[in-house]
Amino acid sequence: MAKILLGFMGAGKSTIAKALDPNYLDMDALLEQSLGMPITRFFEEKGEEAFRQVESDLLTKLVKTERVISTGGGVVISPLNRDLLKQNPANIYLKTDFETLYQRISADKNNQRPLFLSKSKDELQRIFKEREIWYEEVASKVIDVTRLSPEEIAEELR
Repeated sequence: MAKILLGFMGAGKSTIAKALDPNYLDMDALLEQSLGMPITRFFEEKGEEAFRQVESDLLTKLVKTERVISTGGGVVISPLNRDLLKQNPANIYLKTDFETLYQRISADKNNQRPLFLSKSKDELQRIFKEREIWYEEVASKVIDVTRLSPEEIAEELR
């Protein structure tokens, strides 16, 4: 069974995945390798529907593994992905409030996320609210990460 980390950008999915297993699988990195280009470019050239299909194909393979997996924040958008995730018994939603996420994303100068750069704060909050419902729908465990360090979160998940 895969241990799948879910949450909005800035929730700490990659950081926690790395703390749990240095050889974790990062879906965004795997997708970019497979596509041969950055996700943002694929979106521009082929569209979101094509991207979500490739993402679903990868998720179908990954849920069958015994690995720790860091997902992209939008993995829950696709109904197919939500159905796949519901079949996995170890989906961990790293939950925090929007303001905390927005501060983390704003402060992260090493990882300027395209969605953050192209959307207003209000638009991002609307997207967050929509996805939050889906994260909770597919999660088998919800951890409020607002006031926890990455070490504390990883310890709770071990």
